[in-house]
Amino acid sequence: MRAVVMDQVRARPEVRSVAEPSVPADGVLVRVMATGLCRSDWHAWAGHDDIALPHVPGHELAGVVVVTGPQVTRWHPGDRVTVPFVCGCGTCEWCRSGNAQVCPDQQQPGFTHWGSFAEFVALHAADVNLVRIPDDVDFATAASLGCRFATAFRALAGRAKVREGEWVTVVGAGGVGLSAVMIAQAHGARVIAVDRNPEALAVARRLGAAHTLVADGSDIPSAVAELTGGGSHVSVDAVGSEQTCADAILSLRRRGRHVQIGLLPPVDGHPRVPMDRVIGWELDLLGSHGMAAADYPAMMTLIERGLLAPQQLIERTIGLEEAAALLPEFDRATVAGMTLIDPRRP
Repeated sequence: MRAVVMDQVRARPEVRSVAEPSVPADGVLVRVMATGLCRSDWHAWAGHDDIALPHVPGHELAGVVVVTGPQVTRWHPGDRVTVPFVCGCGTCEWCRSGNAQVCPDQQQPGFTHWGSFAEFVALHAADVNLVRIPDDVDFATAASLGCRFATAFRALAGRAKVREGEWVTVVGAGGVGLSAVMIAQAHGARVIAVDRNPEALAVARRLGAAHTLVADGSDIPSAVAELTGGGSHVSVDAVGSEQTCADAILSLRRRGRHVQIGLLPPVDGHPRVPMDRVIGWELDLLGSHGMAAADYPAMMTLIERGLLAPQQLIERTIGLEEAAALLPEFDRATVAGMTLIDPRRP
């Protein structure tokens, strides 16, 4: 199969022919029809994750089952499927309680094993982790759900439990940030979007953001406090840096809830967080690590009803060659939305 292959950390990936992955006994082989290029993929390329080389990135995907392992009972060749980027083992207490996203024995395509920047990808524990794609949802839309959109959905609906009328500050208007804007707005919240890219902020306004702020070094928390009369009820860091994390936390009102989605690379051992404000104002700090397959039906129902439209977040679709060239630069890319990869393209 053709795949984007990393031979070294921070080296230019290349597209070449490699052997198809073997099918796990409890898993499936999927023909990839669409896969997302995400900042998390850049983190793996940059060496922030423990990956075995050579490596094929890619963790947001949708496609068609082509082969099933002997232990699989729910899925058959020809099924249209997507999958969370965290695949649970299916047997531990966390998976049995519906929280596969924190499974201690989890598998992650594109991190713990070869991923979806390829024509085929192998997936583990298929009966637990695969999600059927409704007939009226296309592959690109389904692929966009696997990391950014599903993570944002769980962050706001499941973790922060955002309520109608609340103020939500979203720092970062890339794929996950714009997903958060759409989801918060659909829940009746008033959204402030923050980003350095004016084009991304324009998209946020089209998706229903009540206000947008340019991250140009100005005092974002003070601006949010003025707009909201004391700060937001909920904040989301959809980027993952000390500055964006601090801006999001300091934008909260007293007893507010912060959700950290963006991965924070270590600085001097650990990233610095304004814990004095967290303690003094009794803020809640919440992590959001994807969403289990068991939780997808509620999100899929809102998509089918037209209340959520993740396809509006797709800015462009590229092929494997362009993906290999873009991956090393993705932390600096000014993309106003999601980038999807079609492995069938030249």
